[in-house]
Amino acid sequence: MDFSKVSSKWLLFCFLLLLVVETKGENEEKRQVYVVYMGAAPSDSKDFLRESHLQLLGSVLRRGEKAENTLVRNYKHGFSGFAARLSEAEASALRRKPGVVSVFVDPVYKPHTTRSWDFLQQSLVIDSTPNSDSVPSAATADTIIGLLDTGVWPESQSFSDNGFGPVPSRWKGICMEGSDFNSSNCNKKLIGARYYATDEAPFTPTALSNANSVRDEQGHGTHTASTAAGNSITGASYYGLASGTAKGGSTGSRIAMYRVCSSFGCPGSQILAGFDDAVADGVDLLSVSLGASAYYRPDFSEDPIAIGAFHAVAKGITVVCSAGNDGPTASSVVNAAPWILTVAATTIDRFFESDILLGGNRSAIKGKAINFSTLDKSPNYPIIDGGSAKSNSSDVTSASHCEPGTLDGSKVKGKIVVCMHSQSDSTKTIKLQGLQDLGAFGTVFANDMENYVASSYNNFPVSEIIVQAANDVFTYINSTKNPVATILPTITVTNFKPAPVVAYFSSRGPSGQTRNLLKPDIAAPGVNILASWIPTSTGVPKGQKPSSFNLVSGTSMACPHVAGAAATIKAWNPTWSPFAIRSAIMTTATQVNSDKAPLTTASGSAATPYDIGSGEVVPTAALQPGLVYDLTTRDLLLFLCNYGYNSSKISLISNNTNGFSCPSNSSTELISNLNYPSIAVSGMKQNEIRTVNRVVTNVGSQDETVYTATVNSPAGLDVKVVPNKLKFSKSYKSLGFQVVFTMKNSSSQGDLFGSITWSDGTHTVRSPFVVATAN
Repeated sequence: MDFSKVSSKWLLFCFLLLLVVETKGENEEKRQVYVVYMGAAPSDSKDFLRESHLQLLGSVLRRGEKAENTLVRNYKHGFSGFAARLSEAEASALRRKPGVVSVFVDPVYKPHTTRSWDFLQQSLVIDSTPNSDSVPSAATADTIIGLLDTGVWPESQSFSDNGFGPVPSRWKGICMEGSDFNSSNCNKKLIGARYYATDEAPFTPTALSNANSVRDEQGHGTHTASTAAGNSITGASYYGLASGTAKGGSTGSRIAMYRVCSSFGCPGSQILAGFDDAVADGVDLLSVSLGASAYYRPDFSEDPIAIGAFHAVAKGITVVCSAGNDGPTASSVVNAAPWILTVAATTIDRFFESDILLGGNRSAIKGKAINFSTLDKSPNYPIIDGGSAKSNSSDVTSASHCEPGTLDGSKVKGKIVVCMHSQSDSTKTIKLQGLQDLGAFGTVFANDMENYVASSYNNFPVSEIIVQAANDVFTYINSTKNPVATILPTITVTNFKPAPVVAYFSSRGPSGQTRNLLKPDIAAPGVNILASWIPTSTGVPKGQKPSSFNLVSGTSMACPHVAGAAATIKAWNPTWSPFAIRSAIMTTATQVNSDKAPLTTASGSAATPYDIGSGEVVPTAALQPGLVYDLTTRDLLLFLCNYGYNSSKISLISNNTNGFSCPSNSSTELISNLNYPSIAVSGMKQNEIRTVNRVVTNVGSQDETVYTATVNSPAGLDVKVVPNKLKFSKSYKSLGFQVVFTMKNSSSQGDLFGSITWSDGTHTVRSPFVVATAN
């Protein structure tokens, strides 16, 4: 072709057209991992299931492209589905295929972390204590607890198998060898270990430095596993703090670790793989201390934890999950599916005190933190308010909060700096790094939000005080020519009152997904919990060796407390369903603290069921609950109907439908009728009447017994239980009742809380309720 005869405009047009086509082709080829969820796994051969998945995958790929090359994972035990690298067009094509429930981009979740068992078993047995002679020892609970987490440090004393008998014959799992981890790292205590490696973006070599191993590199999984079922270890402490005996809630239980998280996060495809393998391996319970952000609320059919938990529970496996760390914001609770036991976090009766001493023989200012300050114990160090150390280019407010780049280094060097802190600020870690870089000798953070939670600062002198105390410090600074102070190293204060208190970070209800289902379910210790950790050189005090333990906070720490309690209940009642176990834990919870006063939040307000669910777990009382609220497969199917799923979708999700179809009157309002141990009713108007149904089953030692109901209801709301007496016998182990709510007073607006309690004189079976009025 003679290009000299072609116009320049035509050549430019052809070039742009080729560029557009090439760019379009690149976009079409861009792939990422998607999860294809296909509901319950059929009873067919697992190999056949894999082949059917490959066939389905191949049907949307380009001609000649092999499905095996795009397949990432295959799910075939607890449920059916796969993860694959797909383009958006290919994912859309799969969504339209018969037999597919959902197709979604592989999400990345996070672990929920930011002397506890002795506190639960001794201090909180206030309302109901079973006969101690009939209570099984946690050391004899030969259950298998699986954990989906960051891995495990097998050399920890918490996982020694001294004194353990043979591994239960029902166990079908493996000890997966990997980098710095071999089969000998498992034993009769740590009986199973699996990991799920990936080379898929956005993961980086740094984020997955040891992805091909179950060995824990972050400490989180080791901490949660030892909290749930670690051996009893005397002489435990974190560099002398919180000294005593560290032990799990069910010391006799076996542990199986499924590493689904790296330092980058926890991909949903790996979470699902962990659930799938755990079902096949034969765990009795699953403890899952991770989840989505409160600001990302996928539908249940696109939530890896909700999907995996649904099918695990269908196999009789209790699934316990953390509620999230996005509190105290309302409606921040996650892992809120009704087949999950959702756990909030509270404090225990231990406080880590680090006081500030001011010059002039003034009284010490009580602070909290974990630090190993080497400052003189006499107030010899200049102390300054961050605002008065501002740089010329900064405003006073930002400098008073010690925001990075706002302080004059010449004014900070060699001084203790007092910094205000609020939730919207830069993190304390970032602020602290800036202060250290400027040569500060120590820091005092002032805020009211984080009461009761002691952050770890280790070798740098830091204490945290409330704003009222900070005002006293500012008064001293402003009235003294040369103000001086010091920060004392942390000491452990035991028998601290009141306890428990709801942690400020613990996510709150109501659930944004299910207003007619109360979440969280239960609260448990999750603040500064001492448990096993991985060896690390970070933060080691001078002259000491790395600690085998750590003090960590989060609903991540609360979750394994409840998992340990559930494991003991399971050992005591091996035929109980996951729902009966949950009911026992919820209905025997306490709502009072160590002062025998109502539980409160960290801000001092009264704790509501949106904060604590049914209350603080009391493990010993939960062993003999008297009555339980149980659920059947049909109950869950009806929930899915009322939630909004149609019959065809439900028939894919569950293979136990047996011709089930959704009632024509299905509605979200009827979710209140799910046979749950708590009650939630939303959208009530003045003079409106709502009736809620429940069924309880007698699991007490006496077949012939009578329970009587008492109601605690708020003003403006009339609550009646019909009948208010239940007479159980050998022939009638399960009995139903109704709760009739009538909104009487138009001035009663918002969320109204109360409770219904059944008692036979020996057992106390309490159910909280919340009635939300129409806006």
